[in-house]
Amino acid sequence: MRAPLRRSRNANLPGVVVPVHAMPKPSRLAARAAPVALAGAILIAGCRPAPEPPPPEVRPVRTMTVMKLAAGQTVTLTGTVQAQTEVNYAFRIDGRMIERPVRVGDAIRPGQLLARLDASNEEAALASARAQLAAAEAVAVEQRNNLNRQRELLAQRFISQAAFDQIAANAKSAEASVVAARSQVELAQNRLSYTRLVADAPGTVAAVGAEPGEVVPAGRMIVQAARKAGVDAVFDVPAQIKDRAPANPEITVVLTGDPSVAAKGRVREVSPRADPVTGTFQVRVGLIDPPAGMRLGSTVTGSFRMDKAPAIEIPGSALVRAGPEPAVWIVDPRTQTVSQRPIRVASHDAERVVVAEGLEAGDVVVTAGVQALHTGQKVRLLGAAK
Repeated sequence: MRAPLRRSRNANLPGVVVPVHAMPKPSRLAARAAPVALAGAILIAGCRPAPEPPPPEVRPVRTMTVMKLAAGQTVTLTGTVQAQTEVNYAFRIDGRMIERPVRVGDAIRPGQLLARLDASNEEAALASARAQLAAAEAVAVEQRNNLNRQRELLAQRFISQAAFDQIAANAKSAEASVVAARSQVELAQNRLSYTRLVADAPGTVAAVGAEPGEVVPAGRMIVQAARKAGVDAVFDVPAQIKDRAPANPEITVVLTGDPSVAAKGRVREVSPRADPVTGTFQVRVGLIDPPAGMRLGSTVTGSFRMDKAPAIEIPGSALVRAGPEPAVWIVDPRTQTVSQRPIRVASHDAERVVVAEGLEAGDVVVTAGVQALHTGQKVRLLGAAK
């Protein structure tokens, strides 16, 4: 039996047939090397480092630090000294200001000239009004004399009653014209007086709003004066202090730079509306016999003692639900992560929550961004306030 034939792949020997048993066979070494190479490739691929997981998401939040006010604790706040009454002096008419003899810091007295407008137009208007009054008075005198003459003629029946009534009406109209002309003179005199800005009470110039040579509209502040009627210490007070303070505490106020300059005061006015930016309430404390060193604009420190039960207040925006119970998110200052803590609410309104249990002084509570958090979430503090 003949061996099978296979055509040669050599292009230079076309048509030559070679027996199969005569063709070269792969060596055993090459056959064994193939699996080893495959295993090495798999091993190298397995040694490659796994892709790193993405960094944890950091949520920006706003926070506040819990502050607990205990009964008998002294509360200290910083404020400024201001006049109880500040008046903005302004012209009632517009015009070109030609004089302002006072400057910031000057003491003023009642009747003192503060500023003056160019009065040319008002003087001309007054002269015109006076001329019209003189003309009206002359016509009224003529009509009055004519009426007296016609009354004698009527008594002698030389004129009719209808003619006399017409003359009497003319005389009455002339008198009315005199009254109207006098009113115009008074208006012109008032406008002329409005060109002078005069102080009506003693005080100190706190600010000025225009310089000589400017054309100023009616109502624009020219001079701001602090009256000498009284002095206030003005403080921005957080809501939790305002609500827990005594009804009418005696407040000790000292100069921040010199505590030896001190005065006593009582709360005179509390703003009913919180500042939209800081959330604090402006409180004005009337100072009793303030020393001369406590000047307007000075920075002062006020202190008083709390006499109510301890309380912790947080904004209503900090509340979340932990099942059926209310809770808040607490920030761990070391790891900057949050965890949920149940609390017990004593009372609440639309803006504030009074916490009975669950929080301690120094806890950092998330007040904005609570809906996007989960336990262990890393956060970035946008604002922390005590």
